Amino acid sequence: MHTDTERCVRAVQSKDARFDGWFFTAVVTTRIYCRPSCPVVPPKAENMTFYPSAAACQQAGFRACKRCRPDSSPGSPEWNRRADLVARAMRLIADGVVDRDGVPGLAARLGYSTRQVERQLRAELGAGPLALARAQRAQTARLLIETTDLPMAEIAFAAGFASIRTFNDTVREVFALAPGELRARAPKRPGAPAAAPGGVLSLRLPFRAPLNPDNLFGHLAATAVPGVEEWRDGAYRRTLSLPYGHGVVALTPHPDHIGCRLGLTDLRDLTIAISRCRRLLDLDADPAAVDGLLRTDPLLAPLVDKAPGRRVPRTVDEAEFAVRAVLGQQVSTAAARTHAARLVTAHGVPVEDPEGGLTHLFPGPEALAALDPESLALPRSRRATLTTLVRHLADGSIGLGVERDWDEARSRLTALPGFGPWTVEVIAMRALGDPDAFLPSDLGIRRSAQELGLPHTPAALTARAAAWRPWRAYAVQYLWAVDDHPINFLPA
Repeated sequence: MHTDTERCVRAVQSKDARFDGWFFTAVVTTRIYCRPSCPVVPPKAENMTFYPSAAACQQAGFRACKRCRPDSSPGSPEWNRRADLVARAMRLIADGVVDRDGVPGLAARLGYSTRQVERQLRAELGAGPLALARAQRAQTARLLIETTDLPMAEIAFAAGFASIRTFNDTVREVFALAPGELRARAPKRPGAPAAAPGGVLSLRLPFRAPLNPDNLFGHLAATAVPGVEEWRDGAYRRTLSLPYGHGVVALTPHPDHIGCRLGLTDLRDLTIAISRCRRLLDLDADPAAVDGLLRTDPLLAPLVDKAPGRRVPRTVDEAEFAVRAVLGQQVSTAAARTHAARLVTAHGVPVEDPEGGLTHLFPGPEALAALDPESLALPRSRRATLTTLVRHLADGSIGLGVERDWDEARSRLTALPGFGPWTVEVIAMRALGDPDAFLPSDLGIRRSAQELGLPHTPAALTARAAAWRPWRAYAVQYLWAVDDHPINFLPA
């Protein structure tokens, strides 16, 4: 979008927050870059230039605006609706892969050469993977500086910097303030997140309005696995298995942000924990584009108008969700939770949760690969499906991470015994993150379609849903909302 100068100028002049994260405005006279909704008086059009990423702005010598804080805008929805090399690379960079494994590690995960990855990222985003990762480190550093009392040395290494000097230089260059000055300003800024007691970080996760929390949090709470997830005091809480340790997160919906209370055993996991929480709640979606298309169907339009901004509830762990999808085949939500809770109790890693009732991490594929099939209270065919899945996940022959090609992952899952279209598509929708995944055989979808006057056989409904592409996963959320099911309601 950054190449459409006229459209970008109109967005900046109208301070349109819907475009935050889509592009960044650099002002050549002040050498500052902003988000489109910056509250200051817009600069003259001839003084604006537009970039596709904060990293590209920084690389061109611009510093972040102190008013609109462009580094904290929602992420570009481009990386959620595409499965090409650049989109998959951006999802991995958001997960901190470059900080942990370097550019060679990023390229290896993607299956391309480092030169090819560099070339494609620079062509589309104006910056290579190191610059993009550096911009993310700067954002992580700012969060820690403003929301904790940690010493700056600890913040530097937690944010992924190799040295204190690099940390200091980057913060000064990006924010035009020394780290100490950035911390001193934080309490004076209205709405700044405050430090939480007990080493817990208290953050604000931005999103593009509108956001309807009902189905999002309703789904997560209704399907919560005891010991791993819970709804408590108006927040969805769960444990997180992370590269350097584990964490516990509490996510609370607010009108203009999602409150995030995050406790980590190792602060180096902050970047990936935030990335996974944003992915779980689909916070980088573009509701204007989604709802705008779905409203063109006269039978869906009333549902969209009644409760716009529905998101797709996703997952913090793709392998975990795949296992739970198999456990949920042809059983009720309550039965699926019971089966999952048994696996957690038998094979999950225990954790301590001073604030609530979380007791375990969900067991990973390596732990589940060793389980005795006879210990599972499942039909024999379902046992075979589950054990085959976890074996392939454990040995890496099937991968469901953010770097995976959606169609390839579908093909590999379909080849497994017991994997029909429903299971494959629900994994594609919630684990892989494909916004066009569709469930025409789902009983709830078929009931809702019939009630609305839509075709309700899988083939006919699929044909009708072609007009909803590439947002059929969001259409599923609106169709599910027709039914009177706990997943559609924000818990009390």
